[in-house]
Amino acid sequence: MYCFFTKTLNSCNIVSNDLPNDSQRDIFMPELIEILTPSDIETKVSGMALSISKDYANGNLVLVGVLKGAFMLLADLARQLTVPSQIGFVGVSSYGSDMISSGRIIVTKELDIDIEGKDVIIVEDIVDTGLTLQFIVNYLQSFNPGTLRICSLIDKRERRKVNVVVDYACHEVSEGFLVGYGLDHAENYRHLPAIYHLKL
Repeated sequence: MYCFFTKTLNSCNIVSNDLPNDSQRDIFMPELIEILTPSDIETKVSGMALSISKDYANGNLVLVGVLKGAFMLLADLARQLTVPSQIGFVGVSSYGSDMISSGRIIVTKELDIDIEGKDVIIVEDIVDTGLTLQFIVNYLQSFNPGTLRICSLIDKRERRKVNVVVDYACHEVSEGFLVGYGLDHAENYRHLPAIYHLKL
């Protein structure tokens, strides 16, 4: 499988090597429409890091990344903070191989750091319905953090089904299935340096 970019359209088409001719490629290839460039992401993460650094100038900060999608954001964010921080991870799953949440949330990796009495920021890739995030908040609250806030790469506020507030968001969108910079579809596209709207 390979990807080719059309610069004028800011899009990327994924084509299977198994497709025998151009006409069949045109039928089957998904399209990736660029939403945020690498430069856009860098600017937005830098702004988020500045805000967090100001808010936690005297804090005891722990960043808890939600695997797998937040790994790129967490790495870039941690390096741009001007305050000390500890880093931990937790894994949950609610999406299978489909583009719609399965509705069943499970812990796939237990929290691996002590957060009792500390200032915790959950680092998420995307928040849409809020159901997964609400589960994570309740899970982390059981470890008795001093404070608990949320930051996310993407905030789909219009799709909320529960009342969760994202304290720090890099970018807000209203629709579209997004991939790249950690975001995936069936474990594909996480490696892309920009964020794209995936059209199948």
